[in-house]
Amino acid sequence: MSECGGRVATRRFTGRRFTNRRITSLLTLAVLVLGGAGCANVPSGGQVVSGRPAERAERVDDPYVRLIPVEPRPDWGPAEIVSGFLAASASFDDGHRVAKMYLGGRTSWNPGLRPSVTVLASRLTSPHIIKSSGNQATVRVTGEELGTITADGQYTASPKGFEAVFQLTRTPQGVWRITGLPGDEKSGLLLSKDDVERAMRTVNLFFFAPDRHTLVPNGVFLPVANRQALPSQLVRALLAGPTSWLAGAVDSAFPEGTRLRRGVQIEKEVATVDLTKEARGGDVDRMSAQLSWTMRQLSEIKQWRLQIDGETVAPDDMDATQPMNGWQENSPDGAASQEGAHQNAYVVGPSGFIGTLEGDRAQPVVTGPAGYLTHPAVSPGYQELAGLSSDGTQLLAAAPVTGAPSPRVLLTAHRGARFTAPSWSGDGTLWVVESTKDASWLWVRRPGKPIVRAAHWGLGGRQVSAFHVARDGVRAAVIARIDGRPQVQLGRIAHAPDGSLDVGSFLPVSSELQDAVDLSWRDYNTLAVLGRAKRDSQTLPFLMPISGSAIVPLGVGSLGEPRTIAAAPGAPILIGTRSSGKDQICRQSAPSNSYSPWLCPTPAKDPGYPR
Repeated sequence: MSECGGRVATRRFTGRRFTNRRITSLLTLAVLVLGGAGCANVPSGGQVVSGRPAERAERVDDPYVRLIPVEPRPDWGPAEIVSGFLAASASFDDGHRVAKMYLGGRTSWNPGLRPSVTVLASRLTSPHIIKSSGNQATVRVTGEELGTITADGQYTASPKGFEAVFQLTRTPQGVWRITGLPGDEKSGLLLSKDDVERAMRTVNLFFFAPDRHTLVPNGVFLPVANRQALPSQLVRALLAGPTSWLAGAVDSAFPEGTRLRRGVQIEKEVATVDLTKEARGGDVDRMSAQLSWTMRQLSEIKQWRLQIDGETVAPDDMDATQPMNGWQENSPDGAASQEGAHQNAYVVGPSGFIGTLEGDRAQPVVTGPAGYLTHPAVSPGYQELAGLSSDGTQLLAAAPVTGAPSPRVLLTAHRGARFTAPSWSGDGTLWVVESTKDASWLWVRRPGKPIVRAAHWGLGGRQVSAFHVARDGVRAAVIARIDGRPQVQLGRIAHAPDGSLDVGSFLPVSSELQDAVDLSWRDYNTLAVLGRAKRDSQTLPFLMPISGSAIVPLGVGSLGEPRTIAAAPGAPILIGTRSSGKDQICRQSAPSNSYSPWLCPTPAKDPGYPR
């Protein structure tokens, strides 16, 4: 049986032999068909920071595997009781009712609706009795830890060995029960990677960027214990605020103390969200945008209405019943997500001019001195062009983005340093990293301000070869050298009250790529990356969900030596490659098909989409 999707089925699992006994049926797994196919994925390395885009992928209420735990048996010994408890802990039904049956009467343990979780590579199936005397026993379990999920749903990789000790007592009735947990009453859950993927979902919660207009996705793990309760779980998670990773970088429109008065009610595909009276102090439009983007991940909701203290309220110029696909103007992808939006890519033509890619040709738009920039990046509104000198030691800018403007030097690198390709955020801020083999500095130029170094930069001791800000302006994807290999990581951008920037909290997105060469944001949830997977001998293009899900190879056919990659929402992915000593721009023959062949008809290099 597949863990996700497929036919309705049940399977009974037989435990291994412990202390010359056999535990039969520690768990029953049942696939609950809710309407599609999908899983939550524990990243192979790094932090889950976003779920899948709600418009383009499976919903969070698609089929999941319900864990039906087995109650303790009177003849089980200490090791079997511990193993049974760990298996039952993977079921979130009724507040872990069955798991609590393995505990002694005075043992306090309440992991709650959103518990902290230690994620293990596999279930701990070989508990070892390290001490036994009369009616007392000590059992130790060991394994491989992959990471942790905090109570706010944030996953962080922390690969290391794991060990935990349980204390057990034989009751007057002659049965063994757990009387001492690792961490006592504050103990969370010890779940295998498979348990997490069966019983939890990665979902997006949406909060506002500092501009108070653009939404930023915050991905969390959410237990799926009761299908009917999932809408209320999702809204309660949103009202609880962002995770510790994103807190300080985003804002919520919900006033402090706002709660659900009652669970989300759904009738004839219309959901009603009734908030407590504290919500009267919030902006209805902004609260509606957050709720609409968060709830659109639920397939059965087509429309919804907002109530405060039982009274229906509506945003300006909108009916009381709101469509689920509303508030598109607040999209994390900004203007690029608008229907009909189209962007021509900018490239460096064969004679050095800067041009737009139109069909199979590069049409010159910038000639003269500024036409000899490399890695061109066009600002929002097409007001300015930034780029690098041919050796990467100077950051240059020119305006306007047509004709023959004279470039000016914004910054010159220190000896032995080079700049990454420049990146613009939606507010017109220019970003670039200066890097040596063992250090880096982030430079920022806000609109109308001189270029300055970021006050707090989390990768100062690393070599950085790529840096690109997401269209929401809050998240940044980088390629940094970690343990001798280039690795894709994601960080967040926080604005301090004094105006200084804190760009840090970088964590790996995936460990599937051994080497990474370049990257670009495809949309608010997905990166387009040039790299080499463990099975590959050459650099290839991939789509990399920042949720930590498996990377997806792009296209088929020869690409020569890929060097740069460009992507934008709804636009073809472009690759700048070098083959037989010539620069070429490659695109797929059918951009909507991830596996369509690559075509390389354009003599040019360094493609990039404007912001």
